[in-house]
Amino acid sequence: MNGGSLGIRSGSYGSLDKPQQLQQQQNGGSHHLLPIQSTIRTKPAKMFKEKERCFPWLFKFGSQRKVGMLMLCVISAAVFIWVLYLGKGGDVQEGDQVPNLISPNISVNVHKQNTTALVLPPPSPSYFLGYSLPPGHPCNSFTLPPPPADKKRTGPRPCPVCYLPVEEAIALMPKLPSYSPVLKNLTYIYENPLTKNGEFGGSDFGGYPTLAQRTDSFDIRESMSVHCGFVRGTRAGRNTGYDIDEVDLDAMDQCRGVVVMSAIFAAFDNIQQPSNISEYSKRTVCFFMFVDDETEAYLQNSGQLGESRKVGVWRIVLIHNPPYTDGRRTGKIPKLLAHRLFPNARYSIWIDGKLELVVDPYQILERHLWRKNATFAISRHYKRFDVFIEAEANKAAGKYDNASIDFQIEFYKKEGLTPYTLDKLPITSDVPEGCVVIREHVPISNLFACLWYNEVDRFTSRDQISFATVRDKIRAKTNWTVNMFLDCERRNFVVQKYHREVLEHMSPPPPLPLPPALPEMLPPPTIPQETPMRRGGVRRGRRVGARRHRKVVAGDREGEPIS
Repeated sequence: MNGGSLGIRSGSYGSLDKPQQLQQQQNGGSHHLLPIQSTIRTKPAKMFKEKERCFPWLFKFGSQRKVGMLMLCVISAAVFIWVLYLGKGGDVQEGDQVPNLISPNISVNVHKQNTTALVLPPPSPSYFLGYSLPPGHPCNSFTLPPPPADKKRTGPRPCPVCYLPVEEAIALMPKLPSYSPVLKNLTYIYENPLTKNGEFGGSDFGGYPTLAQRTDSFDIRESMSVHCGFVRGTRAGRNTGYDIDEVDLDAMDQCRGVVVMSAIFAAFDNIQQPSNISEYSKRTVCFFMFVDDETEAYLQNSGQLGESRKVGVWRIVLIHNPPYTDGRRTGKIPKLLAHRLFPNARYSIWIDGKLELVVDPYQILERHLWRKNATFAISRHYKRFDVFIEAEANKAAGKYDNASIDFQIEFYKKEGLTPYTLDKLPITSDVPEGCVVIREHVPISNLFACLWYNEVDRFTSRDQISFATVRDKIRAKTNWTVNMFLDCERRNFVVQKYHREVLEHMSPPPPLPLPPALPEMLPPPTIPQETPMRRGGVRRGRRVGARRHRKVVAGDREGEPIS
């Protein structure tokens, strides 16, 4: 008999059924009930019958277990909608913007408590968004003084600039990079061996991009790959032409903040040491001077360059295998491709070799980049604003072959270049004074520098002619532009010096003549004594034998004229 097993209490289903107990008594078992719960629950059966009456069609198409699961899902969905409704109302009342992440089977009170705990701070920005100086700051009300009244002083001159103190400028250095519109990822084309399919222009150093590739490079996209010099190597400065020693490349890779650059080729200039530089800048700013063999030899022969490879604050970097015979064109490489030479630097300041820096680099960056929320800054020409006028001035000065300049201008005219007018405002000029370049190394400013260099490589080395074309093409696709500040502001933080050959050919000033020997002192001449006049006056002495003449005027006795 298996009645004993039927009498075991189940923890899942409660007690035994009553028919099982009666059957156990009829088979001769004990008349006493087993120690189990004898109360019989009729409510589940009643509920089951009610569910059968209410939902007969559910039981028709599925078993009891499936119907129960379906009803549980319906009830859960209803509770979930109810909780969402209450959560939305609570969020509106409390001002919380945190999405509802609470499970639907948790009570409403727990939901409110958890939403309060999930309130998060606003996300931090991913880019530097600029800043404004506080109200009442002296630089907010600073205005340029009127030009000097002297009409003879019509040439360029410096003007005062409102810089922040060095400590304040350093404290305002952005922690995040500036925003780069549209372009987020910029890579560079490497070609080894080179493909020389370009229609005209180009070089082994910068490549030979076709006109179709040039057009595509001005179609600004999120990810781009363009020609940008150093096309024959995987690292700028290594087996590319314009080669640099490994020890110098390692030092350049260590520059992760601000770098100040210059270059002297063919010993054309003397090295100018910066002045008014803070001790913090001397420790944190990289100063690099690029030279060729001739300049290095001059520095060594003059005793300026020793084993430290430094002249003052400048680290001297020797360039091997310059890609151009024209020193001016070779000088455009560090000027425009600083982001290739210093891949880890955030900011760079380029100054021509003939200039002396007289303001701290952090003050310059704060004034012309950070305060303006700009990523590229250059001064405009003090007198010329139109590319066509600039081209004629270059031809008149013999700066480049006239036919090449004319070809470049005609090419730009066919692309739509027009003379500068006030209709281009807020653009203030189409002609920069390119001896100083201030920039942040973000993708959009790097692209501008690459495309500007490609124009210099394809056409003439006169970068003032190609500047506006590249700027306007990028500006047409994005809201990015260049901060062009006054030339007199540039002359405030750099001082122009003479080229070395000019200084050497200057005749020294003649020595000052010695004062003539003083003659011996003679005794003073004897002055004759004056004799008194008859009328009590004093008579002046006169020479012996001189005749005395008296002027007679018609009148009274005292000599007064008759009225």
